[in-house]
Amino acid sequence: MESTAHPDSILIVDFGSQVTQLIARRVREAGVFCEIVPFQSAEEGFRRLKPKAVILSGGPASTSDIGSPRAPQLIFDSEVPVLGICYGQMAMCVQTGGKAESSDHREFGRAFVKVLKSSPLFEGIWEPGTQHQVWMSHGDRVIDLPKGFEVLAVSDGAPFAAYANEDRKYYGVMFHPEVVHTPDGGKLLANFVHRIAGLESDWSMAGYREQAIREIREKVGDGRVICALSGGVDSSVAALLIHEAIGDRLNCILVDHGLMRKNEAAEVVAMFHDHYNLNLKLVDASDRFILALEGEADPEVKRKTIGRLFIDVFEEEAKAIGGADFLAQGTLYPDVIESVSFTGGPSVTIKSHHNVGGLPERMNMQLVEPLRELFKDEVRLLGRELGLPESFIGRHPFPGPGLAIRCPGGVTREKLDILREADAIYLDEIRKAGLYDAIWQAFAVLLPVQTVGVMGDGRTYEYVCALRAVTSVDGMTADFYHYDMDFLGRAATRIINEVRGINRVVYDVTSKPPGTIEWE
Repeated sequence: MESTAHPDSILIVDFGSQVTQLIARRVREAGVFCEIVPFQSAEEGFRRLKPKAVILSGGPASTSDIGSPRAPQLIFDSEVPVLGICYGQMAMCVQTGGKAESSDHREFGRAFVKVLKSSPLFEGIWEPGTQHQVWMSHGDRVIDLPKGFEVLAVSDGAPFAAYANEDRKYYGVMFHPEVVHTPDGGKLLANFVHRIAGLESDWSMAGYREQAIREIREKVGDGRVICALSGGVDSSVAALLIHEAIGDRLNCILVDHGLMRKNEAAEVVAMFHDHYNLNLKLVDASDRFILALEGEADPEVKRKTIGRLFIDVFEEEAKAIGGADFLAQGTLYPDVIESVSFTGGPSVTIKSHHNVGGLPERMNMQLVEPLRELFKDEVRLLGRELGLPESFIGRHPFPGPGLAIRCPGGVTREKLDILREADAIYLDEIRKAGLYDAIWQAFAVLLPVQTVGVMGDGRTYEYVCALRAVTSVDGMTADFYHYDMDFLGRAATRIINEVRGINRVVYDVTSKPPGTIEWE
């Protein structure tokens, strides 16, 4: 990822922690731009970004392992402030002359640190002699500090829970300040960013908008751009940003694959036509998609079939409007990070992601991805900056394969119609109860199970509908939403009364992990 025009930035060196993204989020929340790079390419990233400070992330390795990861020496030669977190703390220690080792006294989960000394890292937050909750996750620990370093805080399992070389502005913490289980962690990171690195809070969406428009114009020149518009926040914001940069040289195509929510395609088209003078073409390809999916039960086959057909339809429509030099995608920063395995090896595929990644090679187009430096919440802020209606900015995420993956078992047109109605009623009840914005994502699932029921004096044998609602910050982890039973009763009664084909409703109380948010 090529980042430019961020004179005051922080480089985050990723040693493979599951929560490295959270470090970046906290730094962004402090109003400073940052970028994550795997440790193998950290030297190149440091030279390119010219950061004003560096954060070394946690990771699964042990510094005592042969060939375990290290930060580039260039970082320690550069005289910029450095903060090491967990494994990053130990890597800094051994690279500057100290020692760390595997320990029998491991700490996982909640722990308490006792502050021994004042420090700019703790200023305004932690006083010497006080104890504070943190989140630990380590089996190794520092046993001997490098010259010039002193202990700032201790815990039961970590005699060097926090240390510093104040002269060089090097700081190390054994705990994870980036997670919510360290209540003051965001403030500690803000202290590092502002008090220690001396950076101002100048990372804003207004500034990003100007910079992105400039970069789009430079890249596209006199060329034309085609954008696959789904009606979701990401593709909508990307389209508006590009439209602001190049005007009617942007063509948007909305493919209705018959797997969208009730009235969704019409609402998206109306919103763009009413508010923006965009070139937008709606293509009804629902028969083509549903015919190909008829009876298909394998979730991976569903996803791949939808992805392949989407590419075919999009390619045909792009040719019909005369083609283009560039393809716009709403790729976000988490997608960019997750596509680069920190080990350089293959990552485990939980499920295939529906995207148009196969298009550029086949169509000989270059990619324009104006959101690839942003997290989801930042995209929403940018959407507000661009004047996107709040009803669209706050929409719950919707998967590319749509209702096909909310229909476990064989997909049929009849089942999709039943599901669409149940989903619309469920979301209507959520809005009426004033709960829509408190929930990250909510949807109905039509189960491949029929049960006996009784309606009036007659026996029924119809489908079971499962309701799902979760709370989350970024979709990486999630908990089920704790409705009161009156709400669930109302929603269930309406669905059973109004949707022919459903006679039973259940609620999914699984968190992520172990489950995923979607059922397939």
